[in-house]
Order: sequence, then structure tokens, then C-alpha cells
Amino acid sequence: MLDTSTLLIIDDCAADRKIYRRYLLKDPHQSYQIFEADCAEEGLALCQKIRCDVILLDFCLPDMSGLELFDRMQQEIFKTSVPVIMLTGRGDEEVAVQVMKRGALDYLVKHNVTQDVLQLAVRNAIKQSCLQAQLNKTQERQRLIATTALRIRQSLNLEQILNTAVAEVQQLLKCDRVIVYQFAPDTDGKIVASSVESFRTVALCDRIGAEEKAEEQGSGVGKVPLLCTHPHTRSPIPNPESPIPYIYELGLCNCVSLKEQFNTQANLVVPINLSNNGNPTPKLWGLLIAHQNSGERLWQTDDAQMLNEVSVQLAIAIQQAELLAQTQTALTKEKQLNTFKSQIIATVSHEYRTPLTSILAAASTLAKHSQQLDESKQERFLGIIEQKARYMSKLVDNMLLVNQFELEKPTFKPILLDLLQFFSDLIEQERETTGDRHELIFNITGHTQGFWGDRGLLQQIFINLMSNAIKYSPDGGTVEFHLIGKESEAIFYIQDRGIGIPIRDQENLFQSFSRGSNVDTIPGTGLGLAIAKGCVELHGGDITLSSEVGEGTKVTVSLPKICPMSQLSPSAT
Repeated sequence: MLDTSTLLIIDDCAADRKIYRRYLLKDPHQSYQIFEADCAEEGLALCQKIRCDVILLDFCLPDMSGLELFDRMQQEIFKTSVPVIMLTGRGDEEVAVQVMKRGALDYLVKHNVTQDVLQLAVRNAIKQSCLQAQLNKTQERQRLIATTALRIRQSLNLEQILNTAVAEVQQLLKCDRVIVYQFAPDTDGKIVASSVESFRTVALCDRIGAEEKAEEQGSGVGKVPLLCTHPHTRSPIPNPESPIPYIYELGLCNCVSLKEQFNTQANLVVPINLSNNGNPTPKLWGLLIAHQNSGERLWQTDDAQMLNEVSVQLAIAIQQAELLAQTQTALTKEKQLNTFKSQIIATVSHEYRTPLTSILAAASTLAKHSQQLDESKQERFLGIIEQKARYMSKLVDNMLLVNQFELEKPTFKPILLDLLQFFSDLIEQERETTGDRHELIFNITGHTQGFWGDRGLLQQIFINLMSNAIKYSPDGGTVEFHLIGKESEAIFYIQDRGIGIPIRDQENLFQSFSRGSNVDTIPGTGLGLAIAKGCVELHGGDITLSSEVGEGTKVTVSLPKICPMSQLSPSAT
């Protein structure tokens, strides 16, 4: 049986219309329902009443030109393009160019029109129209897939992915509701996303339990998709008597065709299958359901194909989100240890090389030439060995301390400290070793008594911040230490006039092994600020940094005078 297409002839010549009708009705490959109009206005009126598959339009009409009528049809009537074949008695190229520029599909010169030519032109127009319609559907389907994929790339949050999917599918299929139903390892399942907020989530292990719960909630079984259990896998599947009836079968289950489990046309259901670690049988994660309860709707194959394509993208997104969650969990457990190990190796290989070289050179010189060296030179070489060994020992201590902060909190034992005396002693010790190039200034303001803190950790804070201030002021100058006592907290800051820190580096400086990008050859491990931050946090305090390149750096520490009980380690209480 031939397909019937609707064709409209708009031509003021009755004889020509009769010829065209006769030619087309003799077409052995296509059946036509033909309408006729002898002027533009009548043609417009017919276009508003009937859906035309193709239009034969005369270029010269009594009330307006064919091009003017074509423009009006495009603007006022057709939301999508309808193939128009322009008929002209003149065979000049100027007319052809005008026609094709305006969007007409083809044009024919009247005195050249034969039966075969007209039949072929109309059939080609109808075929091209069908292909264009199919292309439009394909492009719309691809638009949804592209949009969904873009959203997936923007977020790996499972909830956001599911909500995006149901919203996009509802817009594409123009349906009442879209649902994502997730199966559970046991006999329960639940709706994890719905495009309609009022649609309530129900997770039931079998139909009887579902009916009982729905009855208790007063919701009525007809309003909620009830679940039954798959006979082989014991996975929950929608109950055949619940409104999830029609499934686009894609080999979802080898033992039972889910298509047979559904018995109405209210829903279009496709599986959400995840890859199964190389297993050819996919893992059934859930269902993507398009629901239509307002008026009758016969789901089309294109609808099912589009929904299935979305389910494929959704499955990929779900798997990515799950893998990300698993990876994040694993990384949370292993990240600190693995990072620390790798950084230890990098630090040892880099920071130990220079002092070890100096120690080996000094020791070798003493061993080979001690008899030729006077006492002062021997002491100088021994001093080099001692200095470099102390540096290496301090580096090991720092790395062990950072490791404690990374994996477990060090012991915190606060005692009552006289901050003025405590920091005065540290400043004097620092002055003895600093040399003449740096001037250490100590200022005290306010009431500094009544402070409880851990002496060792507080010393670590001071030593690391002060050594950084001196080290990164290679040209010398003043380094200021200000101690400010307030009623409930003690504040101190160290201000240098050194090289400063680029703004882009400041965010990560309190992380282990992080250093400014402008340190050049100044030695260091990037542990000082991380240690200081850990010690400050054990006191329940706060540490901040402000710096400008070439102007210097200021590090401020605020500590409560009496630390919270939550900060105390068990051994301290």
C-alpha cells in the first residue's frame, strides 16, 4: 500500500492545475491527496486548514507574486519548513536564484514539465522533507545528549546528575513526569530523582508491603509505582499492575523479558545499565521512566530511542560519580601517607645532598690531611660537620613532627607559661646565632600573664616563624617580634623586610613542602609554616599570613590564653 501525501497546487491556470493533477495521480510510486487554489489568498487559507507535505506554487499569481506568497507562508503559517516547488513560465536564472535564496526546494519551468519530471520532482521533495524531519529529530536527540554530557562534565555529584537528567528528558519528550528509580542490593529500591516534586518516593520490597504502606499513608496504590522482585536476581522491579508498564527492551535481562512485566502504555521505561568490570552482562543499576498520565499518548520508537540514549549517558555519569566517590574514599585514607612518603624521598634526595657533600668533604679532609692542618682549620672542618649534622637532624625532626600532624595529633600538654619570659629567652637565643646582618626587635604590649600552652609546641611555632623571617631576608635588616596580651588571648606576629611571597603562592604555603616560587637558591623544605600551623591549631588558635613581594612578610598568631578542653589530648587530662 502506497503512502499518501498531501499536496497543494497554487496556480491561477486551471488547465495547468488539471495537467499537474493528472500527472501526479498516475505516479506508481506515490499516492496523493491533492488540493487546489487559483490565487494567493485562497492558497493561504488552505495552508491554514491542512497540513501540506509539498506545495506546487506558480511564480505569477493574480493577487501577488509567488515569492511574496512564499514569504508570507513562511512567516505566518509554517513553523517548520514545507517543501515548495516553484513553477514559472520563464526559464531565466534570475528567477531560479530568487526562488532558491528564499528557501524553495526546487523550481520547474512550465513548458519543460513532463509527467516523469513532475513525479520525480515531487517525490524527491517529499523524500527530502522526510529526511529533513528525521535529521531534525536526530539533531534534537543529539542536543539532549550533548547537554546532558556537558552537565556531567561540569559536575560529578550524583544528585545533580540525576536531577539534570530528569529535567532534560521531560523537556525533550514533553511528558508529565520523568523518574529515575534505583535498585538496591537487597529487595528494596527507591526513586532517587523526579521531575515533579510532588511525586513521592516509595521503596518497598514486594507488592503486598507496598500496598500496605500506601494504604497506611493514604496515598493509594495507583499514584505510586509499586515494586515486585525479579524472580532470578531478587532485584526489585516495577510491579506489572503498577503504572510502570512499557519498557523499551534492549536485552536488559536474559532470564525474563522485562517488557512482559508491564501492561499499560502510561510509561516508557528503559534500563540504566552500568559496565560490569569487563563482564559482558551489564549491571542493572535502575530504570529511567517517562510518565504520561494526562490524556492518551502512544509512545513512538523515536521516544524510546531518545530515552535509551539518555540512559546510556546517565549510566556513564552514574558510574563516574560512583568511581569518584570510591576513589575519594580511598584517597582520604591513603593520601596523607603516600604524599608524605613521596615528599620525604624528594626532600631527602634534595635537601640532604648538599649537607652530606659538605660532611663527606670535611671528614675526608680531616682523615687524609689532619697532620698537615693546624688546630684552627681542624676545628673549622669539625664545625662544618657539626653544623650540617645538626641541620640534617633538625630536618628529620621536622619531618617526623609533620608526619604526626598528618596522621595523628601529637601529644598536647599545656602548662601555665609566662609568655614575656618565655619569648625573651627565645629571642636572646636567636640573637646569639643570627649574626650582625639582622637586628631582632622585641615589642610587648598588654597583659601577657595567665597563658596556658604547650612549651614545646609554642617553641616550634617561634623557631619556625623566626627562622623563616631571617632566612628569607638574605640582605639582612630588621625582624620584629610583637607580643600583644589581651584579656582572653595572646597575639604575636613576626614581621620581616625580606623577599616577600607572590600572591599566587600564599594560599598553599601552610601545606607541607610548599614554598614560594621566588625562593631561588635559598635552602628550605617548606615544612616550617605547616609545623607552625599544626602547633597553633593544637592550641585552638589561628595563624594568618600577609606578604608583598620585595616588601616582606608578616605572620600573625592568635592563641586563646586558656585552650578549650576539646584540644587536650587524653594523656594530658
